[in-house]
This record gives sequence, C-alpha cells and structure tokens, in this order.
Amino acid sequence: MRTENPIEDLLRGLAPQVLGALVRRHGQFDLCEEAVQESMLAAALQWAEGGVPESPRSWLMTVASRRLVDGWRSENTRRRREETVAAMRMPGPGQVTDRDDTLTLLFLCCHPSLTTSSQLALTLRAVGGLTTAEIAKAFLVPETTMAQRISRAKQTIRRAGARFDLPPPSERAGRLRVVMQVLYLVFNEGYTTSSGADLLRADLTTEAIRLTRLLYQFVPDEGEVAGLLALMLLTDARRAARVDADGSIVPLAEQRRELWNRDQVEEGLALLAHTLGTAPIGPYQLQAAVAALHDEAPSAEETDWPQILALYDVLERVSPGPVVTLNRAVAVAMVHGPRAGLALLGTLDADERMAQTHRLEAVRGHLLELAGDPLGARQSYLRAATMTASILEQRYLTMRAAHLR
Repeated sequence: MRTENPIEDLLRGLAPQVLGALVRRHGQFDLCEEAVQESMLAAALQWAEGGVPESPRSWLMTVASRRLVDGWRSENTRRRREETVAAMRMPGPGQVTDRDDTLTLLFLCCHPSLTTSSQLALTLRAVGGLTTAEIAKAFLVPETTMAQRISRAKQTIRRAGARFDLPPPSERAGRLRVVMQVLYLVFNEGYTTSSGADLLRADLTTEAIRLTRLLYQFVPDEGEVAGLLALMLLTDARRAARVDADGSIVPLAEQRRELWNRDQVEEGLALLAHTLGTAPIGPYQLQAAVAALHDEAPSAEETDWPQILALYDVLERVSPGPVVTLNRAVAVAMVHGPRAGLALLGTLDADERMAQTHRLEAVRGHLLELAGDPLGARQSYLRAATMTASILEQRYLTMRAAHLR
C-alpha cells in the first residue's frame, strides 16, 4: 500500500480549492493552474522542513497569487494595469474565505468547447490531482501527447472566455456525464493503480468519494450520481482486505470479509435502495448493484452469480463495451462453466481496445485454470504479467503461474 505522506495528502485536497478560488478571482485558468502548481511545489519543499503553517490554504493562496503577479510583471509593460489590479486583489492572511469552489471547477473543466477526452484529461489534472503520466496511462497514450492535450485544453478554455459559474440547465446534463466519468476514472486509478509498487492509493479513492458526495448534494435526484457514489462506497469497502500482511494481492474470492467496512457497505446499499426504481437505470447503478451482490454474500461460495449475470446482460445492452463483456464472461463462467466463459472471452481477441491492457489475459488465465488447463492458464498469466506496469499485479500473476508448474 502507498506510504502515507500527510503533506502530500493535504496538498492534493487543497489544490482544487485554491485553483477554484484563483480562477473565480482572476479568470485565466491556464495561468492560475500554473501558479497553483508552483505554490504546491514550494509548499512541499518548505513545509517538510519548517512545518505546515497555521492556515495552509491561505499560505497557498498568497504564494500562488504572487506567482501570478510575478508572471504578469515579467511579460511586458502593456500588462501593467492587470498587474496592479491583481496585486490589489491579492489576499492577505485574513482575506481567504472557506468557500470550496471544487464543484464549479469540475464543471469548468468539462466545458463544452473541449472534446470529451480533453475534458477528462484536464479535470483529472486540475481537480483529481493525477500526474500527467498517470493520466496518459489511463488513456493509453504517451506522456508527451497527454501533456500537449492538457495544454491545449487550458488554452481552449481561455479562448472560449468561460465563466467560473455552474453550467446553465441547458448544458448541465451533458457536462454532468463527463464529470461522472472523470470521478469514476479518478476512483479507479486510486483503487487499482496503473503502475508502481502500490496496489491502491487511498488519497485518490477518498477524494473521488468526497467529490461525488458533493455532486450528489448538488443533484440529489440524479439516479446515476447516486449510483456512482454507491458503487464507490461498495467497492472501497473492501480496501482493507485486498492485500495480505506481506502486501500481496488477495483476490475477491479469498478475501477476509470481516475486514470489509460495513458502514460503507450499509451506506452504499441504502443509496442503491433509494435510487433503484425511482430514476432511469444507467451503467453506474447496474455496476453498483453487482457490487452490492458481492458485498451482501456471506462467502464467495454463496455469491448470487445468476443474478450478477442477469445484471451484466442488462449492462451490456445499456452500455456495451469490452470491459463489460470481460466481466460478463466471468459471470457466464460461474453460471454455465469456464468453457462457456472462455468462448465469450474469445470474442474480445480482435478488439484493439483490449490490446493495451493485461486484463484479458489475466481473466483468460483464471478461466483456463478453472477449466483444468494448467499449461494454458500458466501461459496466459505470464503474458498478462508482461503487460502490466503494476509491480504488485506482476508479482501476483507470476505467482499464479508458478503454482501451475
């Protein structure tokens, strides 16, 4: 599990709040984002030696505001008037309000002038706190490509003259979909990191849940927002049981269920019960319902796989895609036998979207093992291990292969 760094965690939570406050005051999203990044770097260096200030948010606001003024000052004399106005607006120690503009910042990053991929990338960077490398991994593109995409997105927002306000009702539905996608991606990156030595990053999952709660308070009648929050809670509830004392991955079927967070399970179940049947069904509600069936089962053997398969049948109609088919193949295997699951899995072999992920080979290895084909399972596990950048997943898959010698 990721080593805890209190200062890094504090900065990650404060970054979108400071950026939101700066953009509200000054506009110029791209310059504000750069200033906030510089203030975060300064804080990481100074606070580690001198300690965290009494009001860290005010400290960051002051430093970031000064960076903005310095940037304007260094451009040319034509900007003198803007520099003066900005300096007058620069907050003093007691002038920073506690207002959290994170939700408004989320919607700004999902501005309709941006493509969907740029909306996702910019929000993951500015609000989710992911590095450019992490975002590039999530999108399966080179880091340089992602850096250029984020830079262009900031320039586009500036040219569009976007106002720092919540979207009007006519735009809300479309931008809400993107916001939910972003929060889902942030949560997934935290729950199973795409690279490195840690399986999960609790800072990302915690922030994704916090932001989704905020979104749910804003639109309490949106069934898919409630479904997304329920999905996160029901999934994150298993966090403590996902690795053993040695730090090795523990698959769902082997987890100690007494370690699951029952408060989160109960909250997720209550959210799901409240929204199902009261709003149009969507993919997040369906995924949450699958998670609920896993969490409610007293043991792996008592899991209601026929009901899970029925939910995946609906999900594949509502939101078809290779990941849904991959998960459905596991449910088919548990209900109709591993060979049936493998047959469905084979339909994904020609799907280019699965070529950059190890999940297909990992699932194939699991189903081949269940089907009594240890040699085929071993080969699939080893292929999967070469396709993931996660050190823990590499170790887990290699060990599974070694046990099949």
